[in-house]
Amino acid sequence: MFNFDEANKKSKEAMDGMLKSYSEIAKSYQAIATEATDYSKKSFQDMTGFMEELASTRSVEAAFELQTKYVKSAYESFIAESTKITDMYADLAKTAYKPYEAPVAKSTAVVTANAA
Repeated sequence: MFNFDEANKKSKEAMDGMLKSYSEIAKSYQAIATEATDYSKKSFQDMTGFMEELASTRSVEAAFELQTKYVKSAYESFIAESTKITDMYADLAKTAYKPYEAPVAKSTAVVTANAA
């Protein structure tokens, strides 16, 4: 016979799990957006400083050296930030998948058992 209390309990557990998962996902997206914003601000400040320095150079050699130093620094900063944001997205994917881990494992086990 169908047990309404048990069904209600399971429904509430599922809803609580879903809301918790959505909350964690939203926090992850917010952290990624904050990180991207901070990087953009820093990148803009670095570019502004570079342009000011470049405007005050007196020789082509000094300008070339300054530009080389800036490009190397900007590239290294970009790679580091890209790696950091990539890791944040990987963590987000793991967080988003977490609620489905147990049901997928259970379904896989049933299919595997039936196939054997």
